[in-house]
Amino acid sequence: MRVKTPWIEALRKQRERGLNPTQKPEAPGALTDRDLRPRKMSESYHRVACSPIVEQLGTIFMDLDALSGVIAYKHTGESVTTVTAAVDRITINHPLTELCDLEFSGQVTYATGRSSMEISLQVAKAPEAGAKVKKDDILMTCAFTMVSLNPSTKRPVAISPLLVESEEEQRLFNAGEKNSLAKKALSKTALLKQTPNDQESDLIHAMWLKQLEYHDPNVLIRKPSNVVYMDGTKMHSSQIMQPQYRNRHNFMIFGGFLLKQTFELAFCCAASFSHSRPTFVSLDPSTFENPVPVGSVLYLTATVAYTDPPLVGATGDDETSSGEPPQANVDSRVHTDLEYTRVQIRIDSKVRNVEHGETKPTGQFNYTFLVEKDIKVMPRTYSEFMVWVDARRRAKQVSASIDGLGAVGSKRRRQDDGRGERITE
Repeated sequence: MRVKTPWIEALRKQRERGLNPTQKPEAPGALTDRDLRPRKMSESYHRVACSPIVEQLGTIFMDLDALSGVIAYKHTGESVTTVTAAVDRITINHPLTELCDLEFSGQVTYATGRSSMEISLQVAKAPEAGAKVKKDDILMTCAFTMVSLNPSTKRPVAISPLLVESEEEQRLFNAGEKNSLAKKALSKTALLKQTPNDQESDLIHAMWLKQLEYHDPNVLIRKPSNVVYMDGTKMHSSQIMQPQYRNRHNFMIFGGFLLKQTFELAFCCAASFSHSRPTFVSLDPSTFENPVPVGSVLYLTATVAYTDPPLVGATGDDETSSGEPPQANVDSRVHTDLEYTRVQIRIDSKVRNVEHGETKPTGQFNYTFLVEKDIKVMPRTYSEFMVWVDARRRAKQVSASIDGLGAVGSKRRRQDDGRGERITE
C-alpha cells in the first residue's frame, strides 16, 4: 500500500511528537473504540486487476504481500499495526502461456480472535466483466499469516474472530486450522531440536564414504563433472534498505520486498549452478523472524541445498522423492542421462544495524526450481549435511504437492511440475 505522506515528512512528524513535552503519551497497550465482534469472511474480500507488461514472479510475490495487508486491515480496522508473520507454500497451478490481465483476490479465512489471521490469496487470469474465474485460469494460490500489533507497544493484540456461514467457508476455516497445527508440529521435529533419524544418518554416512572414495588414490572412482560441492554453490548479495519500500505504519521494510529480493537471488543461484534457465516450482512455508529497518543493510546468502533425484538414494524407502526405486549406490545415479533435476535453493537473510553493528536473522526462504539438466549437489561438512537433510524433508513435501497428495496421503489438486510452457520467468 502506498503511503501518501513522504517518508522524510513522516519521520520529522514522528520525532516532533516524541519530543513534544505537552503531548500526553498513550497509555501502554491502550486501544480504544475497537469493534471485536465476529466478522464475515466476505467483509474482508478484496480483488484488484492489473495489466502487466511483463509479469515477473518476484513482483507477483510482492503484490501478494501488499494485497494481504489490504485484506488484513479490512478485517481489523486502522487502529492496529499489521505485519507479515509467515507465508505458506506457493506453487504454480496453471502457468501463463500468454500475456494477459491478472486478477489478485483474497480474504481472511482463519481467525480465532487472537492476534493472528490467515489470508488465502489467488492470482488468476482476469475474467470477462460479470464472469467468474475458471479453475484452469488460476495461476497460483497461497496463504499469508498476518499478526496485529499495538502501534505503541508493538505487542500482539486481539482481533475479531471469523463468523462461518456456509460449508465452503467452514472448509476454508478448517484448512486454516489444520495449517496452524501443522506448523506447530513441524517446529517440534526441526533439526535444532532433534537429531537426524536413522535413515538420514545412513544417508550422511554413505555420502561421507563416497567423498573418501573421490580422494582415495587407490580407488579409480573420481568425482563426476555433474557433481558440485555445496560450498561452491553459494551466492551473496547486500544492499541498503531504501524508504520507498517501507510499510505503511513505520520505517520497516515490508515483507513483499524481501520475497522479491530472495526469489531473484534464488533464481540467479539456480541458474549459475545448472548453467541453464531454471523454472520456478514452489516456495516452501517461510517465517519472517525480525523486522528490517529503513537504512539498515540486508545480507542474503543463497545455497543449493538439495537436488532431486538425490546423489544417494534412501535405502529402505519404498521410493525416493522423485518416484524412482531407492538406491544407496551413488554411481548408478550419477552416470544416468536424466533430463530434469529439481534444485532446492536456501536463502538465509540477516539485517545489520549500521550505527550499532548489531546483526539479526530475518528469515529463511526455500525455493524449488526445475532445470533441464542432470546435476547433483554434495555436502562436505556437518553443517552442510544438516542443510541437506532439512532440504530433503522439504523436497518430499514438494513432491507430494506435485503428485496431488496431501501431507498424510490425502488427495488434493495436482500442482504444476515446471515442465509445461510458460512466460512468467
